[in-house]
Amino acid sequence: MSVLVLVLAVSAACCLGAGFVLQQNAARRAPLGDFLSPRLLVDLVRVPGWLAGIGLMVCGMVLGAVALAHGEVTLVEPLLATNLLFALALSRHRTRQPLGRQGWAGLLLLAGGVTAFIVAGRPHGGSAVADPLRHWLIVGVMVGGALFLAALAKRSRLSAGPVLLAVAAGLLYGVQDALTRVSGQRFGAGGLTELLTGWQPYAVVALGVTGLVLVQSAFETAPLRMSLPALTAAQPLAGIACGVGFLGDRLRTDTGALAWEAAGLAGIVVGVVLLGLHPAMPGAVARDRDRAGAGV
Repeated sequence: MSVLVLVLAVSAACCLGAGFVLQQNAARRAPLGDFLSPRLLVDLVRVPGWLAGIGLMVCGMVLGAVALAHGEVTLVEPLLATNLLFALALSRHRTRQPLGRQGWAGLLLLAGGVTAFIVAGRPHGGSAVADPLRHWLIVGVMVGGALFLAALAKRSRLSAGPVLLAVAAGLLYGVQDALTRVSGQRFGAGGLTELLTGWQPYAVVALGVTGLVLVQSAFETAPLRMSLPALTAAQPLAGIACGVGFLGDRLRTDTGALAWEAAGLAGIVVGVVLLGLHPAMPGAVARDRDRAGAGV
């Protein structure tokens, strides 16, 4: 594993985790009438704290894109999942909550799961799948699943809605990461002309904006401990599926390696959930304002 990719991906995770905390702190005060509407972004752009969070997220996405240019999606995505560690660290600094058994268990499971998956799978590059049908099928399933979850979330609002929105955003961000890698490959092969003549960079922008609306709506309607774990768990799973499905990423497939890879992914998901539900994560959401006008 390249040290450069490791440093870039972990730095990206640090920026993303801190950015998510700042974004949720601002989004929880937004009017509920903006739920799942682009107006939410218009309202939030006037909040300095939210802009700072977006700035950190953009830095994280740029660092992640550079990491993806030098490493496989199946390697970078699990490392990006450690953003929850940095979100918890910032939240702990604010709340002064000790880690306790839950925090240490989540930390060890997340770190151990990432390590087990990378060491057992040994992600490495290969030839991208040439079949466009397979490419579109995987992207279509991910995007279609995200839209379906968003539609369900719109009906459930303050119950399961935030979790569904976070999973939907995670799926979109996973696809976005995969297409970011494709865009980087096109740019490397033929420069700006080659990049702009493909559909991938435009899809990256569209997925990013859509995912941002979904994430901010989830942050608006629930505490970070409900939404961020689902987002953090869904994104690497979607990215790995895209990496193996059509980018040509390769993992070891012998029985022992597959068992450790599955255990690693399970450890990542369970660790993410434990850390996300930790008492140090922000739990209060301003709900008195605008409730009547939103019809909930």
